[in-house]
Amino acid sequence: MPAIGPIAKIIAKVIAAPTATAISATIAALIATVVVLLTSPVRAAEPVDLLLVLAADVSRSVDARKFQLQREGYAAAIADPRVLAAVRSGPRARIAVCYLEWSGAGSRKLVIDWTVIDDDASARRFGDQLVEAPRSFADRTSISGGIEFAMEQFERAPYAARRRTIDVSGDGTNNSGRDVAAARDEALAKGVTINGLVILSDRPLSWNPEHTNPPGGLAKYYRDQVIGGPGAFVMVAENFESFGRAVLNKLIAEIAMAPHVQQYGVD
Repeated sequence: MPAIGPIAKIIAKVIAAPTATAISATIAALIATVVVLLTSPVRAAEPVDLLLVLAADVSRSVDARKFQLQREGYAAAIADPRVLAAVRSGPRARIAVCYLEWSGAGSRKLVIDWTVIDDDASARRFGDQLVEAPRSFADRTSISGGIEFAMEQFERAPYAARRRTIDVSGDGTNNSGRDVAAARDEALAKGVTINGLVILSDRPLSWNPEHTNPPGGLAKYYRDQVIGGPGAFVMVAENFESFGRAVLNKLIAEIAMAPHVQQYGVD
């Protein structure tokens, strides 16, 4: 849809014009602007095999060490030869990825904007940017806010793909913002798949033990409340030290859509 900013500015000039001559000149400029906007070609979104939003939890329970392990895990995984092989296995041999961080309701930030990953160099650049970027927040845990913000990124993506996936990683339950299942369901209704990477905690939080260790376990919570869509699955990192291995397996499954993951899910 053409931008209306230039038109609005010219209309304001028409209203403010002091003479009939000035009004006529301004109307002529308005007509010319409309013609240009309506005849300008609209650039089509560049096709890729997958639009993938990496949505990482940076709430208070994720301390500095855990945060670093999480960032380094994603950076190493995206440049891993096995992930790149999965990328190259697609019809277009390229995907588009962005990385965002979320915490409490309203605390969300796009750390790396949409980037095409199609070779070793592009993957390394993405990883380098990720490791060097400063931490965004350390607030409460709004998984729903993270999902909503991820959906906003799809709306503004300069790329197009039949498959759109949100990769949510976190170490606790939703305790801020609106109901996470409602946010999940809205995303699913738009054809988006949400996968989960649960990071288990060695010890429950002393001030809120059920946040990181809810009844039935955090993986079950993610299955019931967070993930959904075609082939959706939850993977579990036993701790932050094993996060890198888990995210590697998760990216390969998401990009290549491994059949056993689609059908049964992976823990």
